[in-house]
Amino acid sequence: MTDVTDHIATASHEAAPSGTALAPPSFQIVPLRGLPIVAVVLVGLVVTIGTNQLWATDFLHVVGGGIWTALDLFLGFVIGPILGRLSIPARIEFTTRFMPKMVLIMPTLVVCTLAGGFQLARHLGDLNSSYSHHSWVVASFIVVAVMAVIALGVLEPANIAVLFELKKPQPNGEIIGRLMRRFIMTAGITGAMQVATLVIMTRLATT
Repeated sequence: MTDVTDHIATASHEAAPSGTALAPPSFQIVPLRGLPIVAVVLVGLVVTIGTNQLWATDFLHVVGGGIWTALDLFLGFVIGPILGRLSIPARIEFTTRFMPKMVLIMPTLVVCTLAGGFQLARHLGDLNSSYSHHSWVVASFIVVAVMAVIALGVLEPANIAVLFELKKPQPNGEIIGRLMRRFIMTAGITGAMQVATLVIMTRLATT
């Protein structure tokens, strides 16, 4: 995954001798076409919690958590190594097409997973200290809270910073490389932590 940094950081230096145009294509930092979809999902979450719909709450929690887990694992352990082997222009093309979508996807998944999970635990009585597996629930809250902080406090800011840098007339390859390394490594870390949540959730579901 760290190969991404080494190559992107030297992009501007490689451009001169090869004559390759590295100017990123036009893109939106926040994809406006995706905002209605995010709005529908969040409104659905609010309505679900407000009306105490247990099935819908479970659906949002399971689907949100499942996609979040799969995305972290896929990004950290599949996309990262592949990205490191692409040419510089291909990496820039991929980044400008993929990263803006993550600006909308990641916060939405985190909010749905956390809000749905807490509401579901409240409905089922799992928050009560008398619950036989209360310690497992507490452990899941701790792991998910750490992942949420990492996702929203480290991964998402790095994502946005990369996009703002690529929007500049002359992007700084060193800065982009450093931020991309932070993004990919953070996704890998949260992906590994997702395995812990899978262990906890399957344990709760089968006891």
